[in-house]
Amino acid sequence: MGFARTCAVTLVGVEGVVVEVQADLEPGVAAFTLVGLPDKSLTESRDRVRAAVVNSGGEWPQKKLTVGLSPASVPKAGSGFDIAVACAVLGAAERIDPRVLADLVMIGELGLDGRVRPVRGILPAVLAAADAGYEQVVVPECSAAEASLVPGVSVLGIRSLRQLIAVLTDEPVPEETEEHPGPEPLLAGLRAPGTGADIGIHAGGAQDHGHDLADVVGQRSARTAVEVAAAGGHHLFLEGPPGAGKTMLAERLPSILPPLDRQASLEVTAVHSVAGLLPPGKPLIDTAPYCAPHHSATMQALVGGGPGTARPGAVSLSHQGVLFLDETPEFSSRALDALRQPLEAGHVVIARSAGVVRFPARFLMVLAANPCPCGRFSQTNDRCDCPPSAIRRYQARLSGPLLDRVDLRVEVDRVTRTELTAVGVPGETTATVADRVRAARDRAATRLTGTPWRSNSEIPGRELRSRWRAAPGAMDDAERSLERGVLTARGLDRVLRVAWTVADLAGHDRPDATDVALALQLRTGVPRGVPMAVGAAV
Repeated sequence: MGFARTCAVTLVGVEGVVVEVQADLEPGVAAFTLVGLPDKSLTESRDRVRAAVVNSGGEWPQKKLTVGLSPASVPKAGSGFDIAVACAVLGAAERIDPRVLADLVMIGELGLDGRVRPVRGILPAVLAAADAGYEQVVVPECSAAEASLVPGVSVLGIRSLRQLIAVLTDEPVPEETEEHPGPEPLLAGLRAPGTGADIGIHAGGAQDHGHDLADVVGQRSARTAVEVAAAGGHHLFLEGPPGAGKTMLAERLPSILPPLDRQASLEVTAVHSVAGLLPPGKPLIDTAPYCAPHHSATMQALVGGGPGTARPGAVSLSHQGVLFLDETPEFSSRALDALRQPLEAGHVVIARSAGVVRFPARFLMVLAANPCPCGRFSQTNDRCDCPPSAIRRYQARLSGPLLDRVDLRVEVDRVTRTELTAVGVPGETTATVADRVRAARDRAATRLTGTPWRSNSEIPGRELRSRWRAAPGAMDDAERSLERGVLTARGLDRVLRVAWTVADLAGHDRPDATDVALALQLRTGVPRGVPMAVGAAV
């Protein structure tokens, strides 16, 4: 009779649960039983582990073997338990001292030849192990850099089960040479279908040299709105004819956002690790992500879910970054209205029969749309061929409750021949605007020191009205708009948030009447007699 135990981690969303892997050997007919609510891929680990142990030079015990995963009430999923199961079995067979295994957390999949393969979610798994008090983790060698992001944890990166056995038994560690030059075959399973690999995700930020705001011709109002959105984290709606620059502006928005701080970087990296979308050779994402799903995306692709284990959707993959919905009216109404809850809460909760999964989803949303099906409708243009009923139906695809959550609504004008062919100084560069955005965010961060909020868009309306009021009389026009029904109560709070961002960009201690007027103009589209520019761009 032999018994050994070690630990692994199962993921519930982006949160980990430490699981004790117990192996028990007793006399009897040779059999391998795995208990503790394993899923299909975990159940198949019996065959992977047996082959890996034998092909690593070990002897498989010919006894009645039971492997238990505790707590038994928590569903376990994935192939990341393979190393822990193999070592627990070898400990029960006394090939490894069971006392050495008790304080280790092991994460990784085994190939049939004994090589250790990476799995998704290494960072949140190691974070969970650290929170539970474990100080030593074993991970695949190619994931060691990601695991090392967690402070206070000693990380052992291994290439094969043979190496791990040697380390645990104080034997000479064999060298494992690379047998497959070229593309890394061990990474082949990380980007599985349905994980978001094809929805236009990339890291924006300082390294995005291919997109510069100076490329955008004209569009002073839209450029101002983009700057305000970046400085305060406000949602933005760009409406205008095709070819006016809506997509260009949205693609350049991530590059003017400041780098992510340490906490935000870990949150973003954890989500992308679970989705299997970490950039190769870059274990920590420190720039704002950018996600632009196609308008055929389903509700599950946007908010998360899917069959079996729930996966993060576009709203979570753009956490702390930008979610761009181009051709917004072409998205299904059901998918768009599903965004309303995460826009307010900053997270998305997905309920399944097996449990509830929570993903972070605090993103900056940019909507872009044509004014009508043909794209030529405007107050000053009579070339539109669409009947009024078609225009109303097209514009009604964006529900009022969704638009009420959008802080900035700007009409993008058609680029004129004079603007396009003008020779002279181009518009402001990304670097210039990014400096102003960073300064505004620093002012807001100083003001919000000691609070749980990072930007103006996160501050609750009650706190704005009580702790951070505008100058006396500055909100009179906005309050009259509330009385006339132009603004909702939520809209009034959002105007005040935008006014604080405008004040931060202008260097004001608190919003004055001009700052509030510009915020109202950016939300309603009604001219208020103030220039559509902020800060040094005035």
